[in-house]
Amino acid sequence: MLVLFGQIAHSLNAMADFADFTLEDAAGDALNVHFSGVLVIETIGDLPQQLGKIEQSIGAIDLAAVDKIDTAGAWLVYRLGRDSGAEIRNMSTDADRLIRAVGDADQGGEVRPEPLPPFLRIMGQAGEAVFNAFNSLIGMIAFLGEIIIALGGQILHPGRIRWGATFRHFEQVGVTALGIVGLMSFLIGIVIAQQGAVQLRQFGAEVFTINLVGRITLRELGVLMTAIMVAGRSGSAFAAQIGTMKMTEEVDAMRTIGVSPIEALVLPRVAASVLMMPLLGFYASVMAIIGGGLLCWITLEIPPVTFVQRIQEVVPMHDLYVGLVKAPVFGLIVAMAGCFQGMQVRGNAEEVGMRTTAAVVQAIFMVIVLDAFFAVFFTEVGWG
Repeated sequence: MLVLFGQIAHSLNAMADFADFTLEDAAGDALNVHFSGVLVIETIGDLPQQLGKIEQSIGAIDLAAVDKIDTAGAWLVYRLGRDSGAEIRNMSTDADRLIRAVGDADQGGEVRPEPLPPFLRIMGQAGEAVFNAFNSLIGMIAFLGEIIIALGGQILHPGRIRWGATFRHFEQVGVTALGIVGLMSFLIGIVIAQQGAVQLRQFGAEVFTINLVGRITLRELGVLMTAIMVAGRSGSAFAAQIGTMKMTEEVDAMRTIGVSPIEALVLPRVAASVLMMPLLGFYASVMAIIGGGLLCWITLEIPPVTFVQRIQEVVPMHDLYVGLVKAPVFGLIVAMAGCFQGMQVRGNAEEVGMRTTAAVVQAIFMVIVLDAFFAVFFTEVGWG
């Protein structure tokens, strides 16, 4: 009840205070406006509408009789003076401070900038994308340097190696990925064999489907599709995990207590990706060959024994070597992209999602570009 009576008393006091203005003739046809009372948001009422009905010019605005003023009252006075060009007189210290503050805030800037012509907008977006890509490349090179330095420190001091974290990421990158990688590769082998058989049947050369399945899976698609799958599965997880730790300042806490985030967070993930990618790539190639062999057995009536013998005859051993050489490089790229983007997280949870997406896109793009370079390189050295 006391609170209620206090609110009623406060309301009555507010009603007793008022805001008003009077008009006084000035030189010429101008009028002077004299405000009086309490010029705050509760008492302004319809003063703006009344002032808007004044048709004559206003020469001066007098605030000598104003007992109290707030930001709403200051904005009313400032806007009247701005629109009429009138001089504001007899301001108290508070009134002067508030009117100056609302005047500084009234910059008249455009809420929405004028749209650029389509050509300039496209060129600007392209230039920004090139600039961001260049910065990312420089950052990735610097990040690789940090990884090499941290790796050298662990080689000199083996006690700093985090075996538990490394083995846990072995399981995350490799063991738990066997199911999805195997299924994907098995189906890809079936698709390659089916499409190859359809095209080769036109020339009566269905038997060369075995060559197609064996060489393309061992040399290219096995390790490439595995790298893309690991980028989408583990690379995104790396970025999200490290990005969340960066956002919650756990990475900063590590630095504070003298723990290197590169050694604790990055190296175990990089080691797991580099070491598990050759195994996953070989496993994916075998599953693709099994899928292709199954389709050849069903549709082309090529027995499994004949299929295996033909694979041994037509697939050179260096095709396997090519895949095994590319696999750890792809693993390094995937892990680096995920960890690097996770380390770049700043601010809120939205940044984590953006960096996770960037990690996957960056890893897949770099893997495909490197695969093209490897194809040219191995062809030049005679392993084509």
